Amino acid sequence: MVISKEELVASLQNEVRILLHLVSKLDEKSLNYRPSATQRSSMELLQYLVVMGPALINAAKNGAFDGAAWGAASAEANAMNFDQVKAALAKHSETYAKLIAGFSDADFREQFDPFGGGKVAKGPFIINMVIGGHAAYRTQLFLYLKACGREELNTMNLWGGVDAPMPSVS
Repeated sequence: MVISKEELVASLQNEVRILLHLVSKLDEKSLNYRPSATQRSSMELLQYLVVMGPALINAAKNGAFDGAAWGAASAEANAMNFDQVKAALAKHSETYAKLIAGFSDADFREQFDPFGGGKVAKGPFIINMVIGGHAAYRTQLFLYLKACGREELNTMNLWGGVDAPMPSVS
């Protein structure tokens, strides 16, 4: 693996931290915002994120994607209210640390076929699918917030997970 287990866990935990920062910016209007009839609302996006990371890491750990487990976890997440979703997402920092602790360096290099589309190494799968997924979906959430009028949010909210003043235009 190009990065250490500790660095991988730190990256995953940073994704959780940034996501929770963005979640703290949601209100009733933005929580129910849906850009079109066929897209997820902010709440549905968060419910998906409750499941996505842990399920994909478990797929890598077990060498196969478990559709039944995904379905059960999705049904549970979809029944959660906003406070329950926030609490579940907050637990991901600990969950990611525990899941990654179970991998050896050799495990990260081991190949598996997660979705029937060809084999991939487990380490790059976690980076591409889980870290990449977090970055993509938090960007989507950020754009939803902006569409709901949160004009004070900027790059630091999205990439740093902190509030920063908007730069003044000269």
